[in-house]
Amino acid sequence: MPPTAAPGTAADSAAHTAGRGDVVLSQVTKTFGSMTAVHDLDLEVQAGEFLSMLGPSGSGKTTVLRMIAGFEDVTSGSIRIGGDEITRIPPHQRPVNTVFQDYALFPHLTIAENVAYGLKVRGQSRAARQAAVAEAIDQVRLGHVADRLPHQLSGGQRQRIALARALILRPRVLLLDEPLGALDKQLREEMQIELKRIQRDVGITFIFVTHDQEEALTLSDRVAVFNDGRIEQVGTAREVYEYPQTEFVARFLGLSNILPAPVAEKLTGTAAAISIRPERVRLLERDADAPTTAGDVVVEGTVAEIVYTGPTTRVLVDAADGLRLIAETQNTHHPAADVHVTRGDRVRVAWAADHAAVLP
Repeated sequence: MPPTAAPGTAADSAAHTAGRGDVVLSQVTKTFGSMTAVHDLDLEVQAGEFLSMLGPSGSGKTTVLRMIAGFEDVTSGSIRIGGDEITRIPPHQRPVNTVFQDYALFPHLTIAENVAYGLKVRGQSRAARQAAVAEAIDQVRLGHVADRLPHQLSGGQRQRIALARALILRPRVLLLDEPLGALDKQLREEMQIELKRIQRDVGITFIFVTHDQEEALTLSDRVAVFNDGRIEQVGTAREVYEYPQTEFVARFLGLSNILPAPVAEKLTGTAAAISIRPERVRLLERDADAPTTAGDVVVEGTVAEIVYTGPTTRVLVDAADGLRLIAETQNTHHPAADVHVTRGDRVRVAWAADHAAVLP
């Protein structure tokens, strides 16, 4: 099992928050009356990084984004961008721009006019605006729609135009508040790939708010997992998924088998709760001679439920001590490799001990 001091904890992030990042939040707190929305938060975002702030509704992630943008005042603490203190600077003077879920395009302006709007407000010449707009729209691969109105575009196209309008102002940091939330699943997945390409092409810092775990893992260089106004863990997508540092992170990022400390100690000798992902749990079915390896943890139980999801099949197994384990098997569509159990069957499940994460 990985050590309890695995990389990517919120404490680790705070420990090396020393002003080296592009965006640095130090001991930031936000209160609304008697309610504290954000508690003494430390976070460092590197230049050119795609960082997602992930958490359920009410966890504080959007409030943090709004404080970086300047739309909410900081109760205490400080925010720096590029080494400059911006905590009390008004929004329009900050080197950031924000993309919202509702696109906020002007319905009576063409796409080109929408993208050019910020430059027009800044007083740039028509010639300079036209060149910049052409480049920005081409960057999101929508040069062919420049003369259309917003209602003539699909949701995904409107979102890309909103990105172009934000990026044309060359912000140091782009803030994105659930920008894909209004899209259907297929279009959302397509836009995730497109958004990552755009971020890689422009090379600026993206800070992205989402409650969608798969979206955060797909897009991000690092993920900050929020809960109740605090960061539970910061790390790469692999770190927070494979090595969750709290039970909340383990449960929030996909399915996880959580073994309470007494059960974990009985099975593994570890006197702490552990988390093991369902895809790491092997179903041994009926065969008493099914192979295991040294270091495997093996548990016997009864099949309680079988769930077909398309790509995978999940088998829920009830074991001793009230423990329910989920084993997830990839569907290969080869009959010999399919799951061959039914509800009520006695089975064994196994996992490699070093595939489990210790939960402090």
